[in-house]
Amino acid sequence: MNFVDFKKVTIVCDDALEFHLIDDLKKCGVKGYTIEEAKGFSSHGFRDNELDGRNIKIETIVDSALSEKIFKMLEEKYFQKLVIIAYVSDVKVLRKHKFQ
Repeated sequence: MNFVDFKKVTIVCDDALEFHLIDDLKKCGVKGYTIEEAKGFSSHGFRDNELDGRNIKIETIVDSALSEKIFKMLEEKYFQKLVIIAYVSDVKVLRKHKFQ
């Protein structure tokens, strides 16, 4: 099999940011993404009722250059003002045309 190296960018944030963040990701050049509800505990505590809102996890698979562009955008627009977690992982994919 011919695997190709890509990056998986994962962003965890308040669901109120969903549409703004997706718009910014598209402006960076992201072609596709997956969104899931996310639950967990961190230094910011745990949301235990719907009035506090919900967290989402957005994942996208991109090349190295686009992952850097995404993190630059996150740093400039989101990290200083909002509770948002983001990380990048190395992944190998088949059918690289699906991710370009």
